[in-house]
Amino acid sequence: MQIPIFTVDAFTNRPFSGNPAAVCLLENDLDEDLHQKIATEMNLSETAFIRKLKPGDDFTKSSSFGLRWFTPANEVPLCGHATLASAAVLFHIQKNTNSVLTFVTLSGELKARQVKDHIVLDLPLYTAYPQELKEVEELIKAAVGDMIVQDLRYSPDTKKLLVRLSDTYERSVLEELKVSAQRFLSAEKTGKVKGLILTVKGNSSGKGHDFYSRYFAPWYGVLEDPVTGSAHAVLSSYWSEQLGKKEMLAFQCSRRGGELKISVRDDGRVDIAGQTAVVLKGNLTF
Repeated sequence: MQIPIFTVDAFTNRPFSGNPAAVCLLENDLDEDLHQKIATEMNLSETAFIRKLKPGDDFTKSSSFGLRWFTPANEVPLCGHATLASAAVLFHIQKNTNSVLTFVTLSGELKARQVKDHIVLDLPLYTAYPQELKEVEELIKAAVGDMIVQDLRYSPDTKKLLVRLSDTYERSVLEELKVSAQRFLSAEKTGKVKGLILTVKGNSSGKGHDFYSRYFAPWYGVLEDPVTGSAHAVLSSYWSEQLGKKEMLAFQCSRRGGELKISVRDDGRVDIAGQTAVVLKGNLTF
């Protein structure tokens, strides 16, 4: 069997930065266990599988597809950067002729559209609620040691914990922070946290970034994710409220780094836009 596969760097316009995702185009249904085997083989934070919803569908002409995401360890309900990568494969490589693509996923219908040199994802927006420190104190200590935490929020929909560091810290402090995410697994005893977001306020006077973040998900086999759309579905809600802004520019400060343009909508969703770079085209053969 041969399956077309692509590696796409998402939320960047340069190869070898942003967040890489593998994207598989499935002409036919794949045996269930093969999804995970392929994702483990690719060993990227996410491997996306685009499938046809009806037998007569076509990757060039159809506007609606099924989409699933797998980490090297398990399937996940939402992945922004691999959705961006999937849309890039359909728009740029398959030359799909539709202005909007719809993906049917575990998180409902997600839409992607092209706007100039960006692809815009229409994602759910998730509220994060105040979180008591004592429940997650050990996890936070494992993440940031004795650094000053300004705010603490939890998103029950995504099981993500948002840790806002003090506004006295610059972007460089977040970038240089040494985090041993493997330690989170023993520090988090409640079972309710599946992702940890560290964030600081940006310097948005002029054209700077409104906020910075890093994201860790060892519970899903991803120690640090380079650029994370799903984390920004939580961050967008939080920072929009904190800054009183609907339009924001964000930067995720991983070693690879990536930029996200954010537009919080009035219908409880968020548009997250990014660029992509296709770095590999080939076939899986088995």
